Order: sequence, then C-alpha cells, then structure tokens
Amino acid sequence: MTVTLVFIALVWNMNSMKFNHIILVLTISLLIAACATGPIIVPENLTAPELIQRGQEASDRNRYSHSIQYYSAVLERFPFDIDYICAAEYEIAFIHYKQKNYDLAKTEFNKLLERYNVPDEELLPPQFKILSGIVLQKIEEAENSSSRARS
Repeated sequence: MTVTLVFIALVWNMNSMKFNHIILVLTISLLIAACATGPIIVPENLTAPELIQRGQEASDRNRYSHSIQYYSAVLERFPFDIDYICAAEYEIAFIHYKQKNYDLAKTEFNKLLERYNVPDEELLPPQFKILSGIVLQKIEEAENSSSRARS
C-alpha cells in the first residue's frame, strides 16, 4: 500500500501537468455527457403549451431526447386534447426525421395522418396533416436519391 502511494506521488509530481490536463478533459467530457443525455425531470405542474414550448426549446438546442420526453409528457398527461396530441406526435416524428431515422419517422407520420381519416377531420389542426405530407414526400425523395446512388 505504501509503495503504491509513493508511486502515485512520484507520477503525480513528474507528470502533474499532463495529469491535470487529462483530469480536466475527462471532467469536461463527463459534464457534457451528463447534460446532453439521460432522462430529465418534467415538472408535473406544466401545462400542455408549456410542455410543447420546452420540447421545442430542447429540439432547437439539438437535445432531441429531452425534447421527446417533453412531447411524451404531453401525450401522457393530456390524452384527450387532440390539438396538443397532434402537435406532440408531429414533433416526435419530425425529430426522428431530423435524425435521419426515416423508417420510424414514416411510421409516426402515417400514424398521425390516420387520425385525419375520420368524418370530423375539420376539427383537427390542419397544419400537422399538411406538414406530415410534406415531410413524408421529402423522406421518399431522400430514399429514392440514395437508392439511385447505390445502383
């Protein structure tokens, strides 16, 4: 044990500058990783518009997992408010599109569009139907251009 402590002290003195830089880099890396990933605590008292706003802010900062957690909270806490449900479902699908996870995004956009196949479609927010169709077309174009590049 004493030999180990002496060895550590010698290494510390000899390489203290290198060691300090390594510790600094590791600490900064851990802090960045801790801030960028993992679950967040979504306050229970937030309204649906506040959750949507926080989800958008997180998405704007490329913190997509945090953004999805806010939108998922909308889906869980406000299951009967169709305007917010459509907004949250669209935003989650759009995040997957931005991440180039096209298969998942297509599934989610199509699921959202199925909501509009009802007699009371005019009661649903029209922008999400329009935007979903536009993004699905962009996904199809991206997939076609990548398949042409392969052949």
